[in-house]
Amino acid sequence: MTMTSIEICAGAGGQALGLELAGFEHAALVEIEAVAQQTLLLNRPKWNVVPDGDVRRFSGSDFQGADLLAGGVPCPPFSKAGRQLGKSDDRDLFPEAIRLVEEIQPKAVMLENVRGLLDSVFDSYRKKIQDDLRKLGYAAQWRLLNASDFGVPQLRPRVIFVAIRRDLEIDFEWPLPNKVRPPSVGECLFDLMSERGWKLASRWKDWANDIAPTLVGGSKKHGGPDLGPTRAKDAWASIGVDGHGLADEAPDPKFHQLPRLTVRMAARIQGFPDDWAFHGRKTAAYRQIGNAFPPPVAKAVGGQIAAALEARARRRVLRAA
Repeated sequence: MTMTSIEICAGAGGQALGLELAGFEHAALVEIEAVAQQTLLLNRPKWNVVPDGDVRRFSGSDFQGADLLAGGVPCPPFSKAGRQLGKSDDRDLFPEAIRLVEEIQPKAVMLENVRGLLDSVFDSYRKKIQDDLRKLGYAAQWRLLNASDFGVPQLRPRVIFVAIRRDLEIDFEWPLPNKVRPPSVGECLFDLMSERGWKLASRWKDWANDIAPTLVGGSKKHGGPDLGPTRAKDAWASIGVDGHGLADEAPDPKFHQLPRLTVRMAARIQGFPDDWAFHGRKTAAYRQIGNAFPPPVAKAVGGQIAAALEARARRRVLRAA
């Protein structure tokens, strides 16, 4: 069974890759940042990356009946760093997502955002989204998932929104956490940290024996590629990583300081496979990684949506027989 998806705010492809692994084929990907568009095409030249990636100008009329509308709408309207302005923030794209649901009438919707969206200040906002979708024929629910529960070596709590068209009469079940703990930062990155012969790599691996703090991608207004505010840098330092910037390469044999992550190391911490390339220089690449939805989490949720849709298709075949 071929399932199609439309993705908005696709970024560097974390969600798109996860959904691909879950069995979805992308009919269109909408992303406004040119450098992220190039990342998508660098890895999947055949994907239909919409040239004008402004969601506000994207029409879903050509994609009616797609199986899934997915996306990671901008988080600043709901993050504490973005002052939690919600619907008063001009970066709030939930209304555009609802418009596209009405135009496309997908079987399912999957959107992700920061945990701040579940704060009580947004209770009425979330209810309005659910009410709007109910009027369009969808049953919606929210869930807070931690990336570490799905094999990603960082906590990274994210709010996932899933809506299913009620006329399909199918039950969506949230993915269960993995029974095996995720690797520590040391276990995850030892081979990359030691690739230039760093003599202290084994000692560092034992020190970095916990999962990572949440990677912070920031925005264009942010400075260079560092690992977040002071509290985040302190958390990184506690597991042996200098969070004040990124390194161009792994430590050399005589290196005697806290090591910094490279772009490739950060991507692995985010759950990207090593063959996923990022367009742009270090700062641009890191921002794409830090703002991405971890592919293993997208795969887990997307896989449950796919399973529900496939179960419905099997029932229809049996009824026809």
